[in-house]
Amino acid sequence: MKRRELLKYLSIVPVSGAVAGAIMPYQSNAEELTTYEPARQSGPKRIAAIISVYFTGSHADVIVGKYLEGYNQDEAAPYPESKIVSMFLEQFGEGGAGRGDISREMSKKHNVPIFRTVADALTLGGDSLAVDGVILIGEHGTYPMNDKEQKLYPRFEMFLKITDAFRQYKKSVPVFNDKHLSWSWRQAKRMVEISKELKFPMFAGSTVPVSVRIPAIDTPYGVKQKYAVGISFSGLDIYGFHLLDGLQAVVERRKGGETGVRAVQCLEGQDCWNYLEQNDWVKRLFDQAISHSETRVAGNMKELVKKPAVFIIDYNDGLKAAAFLLTGLVQDFTYAIDLEGRQKPFSTLMKLQAGKPHYHFGCLVKHMESMFKTGKAPYPVERTMLSSGILDFALESRILGYKKLETPELSQVRYTSPSESFFFSKGWDQNGKRLD
Repeated sequence: MKRRELLKYLSIVPVSGAVAGAIMPYQSNAEELTTYEPARQSGPKRIAAIISVYFTGSHADVIVGKYLEGYNQDEAAPYPESKIVSMFLEQFGEGGAGRGDISREMSKKHNVPIFRTVADALTLGGDSLAVDGVILIGEHGTYPMNDKEQKLYPRFEMFLKITDAFRQYKKSVPVFNDKHLSWSWRQAKRMVEISKELKFPMFAGSTVPVSVRIPAIDTPYGVKQKYAVGISFSGLDIYGFHLLDGLQAVVERRKGGETGVRAVQCLEGQDCWNYLEQNDWVKRLFDQAISHSETRVAGNMKELVKKPAVFIIDYNDGLKAAAFLLTGLVQDFTYAIDLEGRQKPFSTLMKLQAGKPHYHFGCLVKHMESMFKTGKAPYPVERTMLSSGILDFALESRILGYKKLETPELSQVRYTSPSESFFFSKGWDQNGKRLD
């Protein structure tokens, strides 16, 4: 069978990748792998997209769609420099709310084959690694929930299939992972360990830290922080991660860098309100943060919010943070932080674009492009690892009767963020198109 015929065959996918995509682990020592070097110094990078499901409005649509149809997803410039050359999907079908699968349509329209296995997507059906980077999008799809109300997205399993291919072909390339590394702290930590073992750049996380801020400011680098508050909305798992990743992006810049988290607790209902009212620092920073909200609903907060929740985080260096999820009151992300020697707290809105082209995902794609081009992650993947772990332990606290949990595992996390800021500041025009 000719290569062209093989690619055509592989792009017709009648079965679920969840069954057909598994490959056996390749047993090899990390030393056998080629040390990562930025491949192909000129020309567009070739990117494989490893996806759970692809429907209109999905994370696959607003990330991969920018590569296929431009940053504004209007089939016009500007486009990312890299090119999607292959896709693998775990599932096909309805995305909910009438949003049907569009993977085959996009595959045919843009001449990007859908392969039957992750390994084939990374080799383009050949016998060697044939891509310069990988985008892993394990968001959306039909997956079970556990008792902690975490959706069990198979990001870890998808990641293992990617890295099994790296081992088999003795070569590794940069990997971007959308949102959490995993619903499980152990799995998130293992993903980062494997990236170090196989010596490839890895970048991950939420769009919230990189989107436009109002005001367009960052926490001063190297200044001690005492207290921090974040406010957001929606589900504890699905948006709790965004809230925590945004929080981590501004607290990791404090004096001494990130030194880990010693304890985590979740409170809900009246206990959440009591915590807000009984701690002066919480109330003060809460008021400062919410003053930046552009979506706050007028009225009695306790009547508007039916299921209030707060994640309380004790850091090793003495920083204490409270991250509130208040659905019914706001629909945005705001933060406030006490800074040593500063009378006025740092406070800002991390603003997302509600409709297409979803500006904030374009900000993330620009940082992905930087990694694919330079071979260096813009900021440490340990940020997302820690955010993933805080969320996992907070939800564990919840099902254990809202106990305060000591977290020796998280207390061992150490990393230093760059002094550079990575958020975007220009936003979008009256037609919704990005300005930067």
